[in-house]
Amino acid sequence: MIYRTFQDMQLSMLGFGAMRLPVLDGDDAKIDEAGAIAMVDEVIKGGVNYFDTAWGYHAGNSETVMGKALSAYPRSSFYLASKFPSYDLSNFGKHEEIFAEQLKKCRVDHFDFYLCHNVCELNIDAYLNEEAYHTLSFLKQQKKNGKIRHLGFSAHGTIETIRRFLAAYGDDMEFCQLQINWLDWDFQNAKDKVALLQKHGIPVWVMEPLRGGKLAQLAPSYAAQLQALRPDETIPAWSFRFLQDIPGVTVVLSGMSDLAQLRGNLATFAEEKPLSEEEKRTLFAIARDMTEKSSVPCTACRYCTTHCPQGLNIPYLLELYNEHTFTKTGAFIAPMALSALPDDKKPSACVGCRSCEKVCPQQIKISEVLADFAQKLSSK
Repeated sequence: MIYRTFQDMQLSMLGFGAMRLPVLDGDDAKIDEAGAIAMVDEVIKGGVNYFDTAWGYHAGNSETVMGKALSAYPRSSFYLASKFPSYDLSNFGKHEEIFAEQLKKCRVDHFDFYLCHNVCELNIDAYLNEEAYHTLSFLKQQKKNGKIRHLGFSAHGTIETIRRFLAAYGDDMEFCQLQINWLDWDFQNAKDKVALLQKHGIPVWVMEPLRGGKLAQLAPSYAAQLQALRPDETIPAWSFRFLQDIPGVTVVLSGMSDLAQLRGNLATFAEEKPLSEEEKRTLFAIARDMTEKSSVPCTACRYCTTHCPQGLNIPYLLELYNEHTFTKTGAFIAPMALSALPDDKKPSACVGCRSCEKVCPQQIKISEVLADFAQKLSSK
């Protein structure tokens, strides 16, 4: 197992993510408890010592099952992370009762790592409103009390939202969890987000290294390109190798649903084999080809915004459209971001006047794209 140094700790670079545990009858709320416990036992034997769960995973049952699975081991032998569930705004102001229940469900007296969960456009104003909610004040007090050893945050939001959060709480954040993979390095601006964290001296935890499994299986033409460069490497391993030499990356979380995935990941993290520059260029070329097939070619020149009678932030909406259209199944980032906008700034507010299209250098049929976006969102 590869280990990374974090302060005075040696953390397994492969972390066990408890968002996609095996389930019964296809019901996400019904965890296959015996199967999950067997997986925890196996990863611990393989050298994994970092476990990540959250209040909302598996309809609230992940923390309970992970607590049971890890209770068989000495508390000092593993590191456990959970999160304040800020994806639901109604949880703000309930931090004390939620935190107490999380400790109980996980059968621990402290969390080694605790995160502000999914800082994004939807909840950033609530996080910054300490006068009303006292969320960060409470979490910092739990750190002083020894109930939280290390405090951090995760983010799916824009880099601007992350900047706002860091401006307020950067001195208190010890780590940040981001969606990083070779496809999102440019597509979701992960590269610049990592650079921002490096500027603040904040180490990076990685989530969605396989983009929900999308990068575990590639089209035959793409897979052939990779296999020509590394005949003995599995396709999922390419995503993990990509992350192995990014400065600051400390833990890579993988949501493993069965023992086959688990054993494959343990084999990959048994040794470091970072990618060469040629291999990275190949991955990035594949990423461009994959995303361009479903994306509109907006360059964010913003000529369109000066001609929109509705005052829509068209480049931002097109960026969300590209993400939503590419991800398809399970897409949540665009609906989450749009929920923070007033109705008169959403795609459905476009009146179809086409004024924006007259000045678009890329000749994008913006009105048609926004209409399609509004239809896709309404059909969910």
